Amino acid sequence: MVAAKEHSPRFTLDEYFAWEQQQEVKHEYFEGEVFAMSGGTVNHGRIGGRIFSLIDDRLSESDRCIALNSDVKIKIQASEKYVYPDASATCDERDRQTTQFISHPSLIVEVLSPSTEAYDSAEPTLRERGKKFKLYQRSTSLIEYVLVSAEEIEIEVFRKNERGKWEVTNYAAGDNVELESIDLTFAIDRVYRGIEF
Repeated sequence: MVAAKEHSPRFTLDEYFAWEQQQEVKHEYFEGEVFAMSGGTVNHGRIGGRIFSLIDDRLSESDRCIALNSDVKIKIQASEKYVYPDASATCDERDRQTTQFISHPSLIVEVLSPSTEAYDSAEPTLRERGKKFKLYQRSTSLIEYVLVSAEEIEIEVFRKNERGKWEVTNYAAGDNVELESIDLTFAIDRVYRGIEF
């Protein structure tokens, strides 16, 4: 998804929740400001749908973990920021008590396109790059942050190690992707099957 800033008055959190329910498109919330989420490309949608399906299939029989698609907001801990990742998973009981968002994800997945890469990416090569990942790092529950390219066969998995530091594993064509947070391994080719760049 691509965030497009709206020129509107600042919202309180309650106003934002009430207002967004009446909107035709999703909006992220950053401390009073709202940002419309524009639609993605066909490849973005297909890739995001496949990733979500893999996660959902893995967790379908879990008693404690659930998979969530791009319709569910995540509240960034210790802030008034609410964002829509392409997919996520939570195993925290507190997230079963909420209806509009989750706050304790263990896994977050973002599908990248040229227009979202600078915002979603963890690589600090551009001034705007990594902003969303820095926000997500505030979450004490987050174990893995996954960036999936919509432009080539490439998945990056950022995983918090036992010292609390983030390490990255890069996957390319022919690789098996491992998501330790939900004990899932899948062939990267399952995500990109039939995708033309």
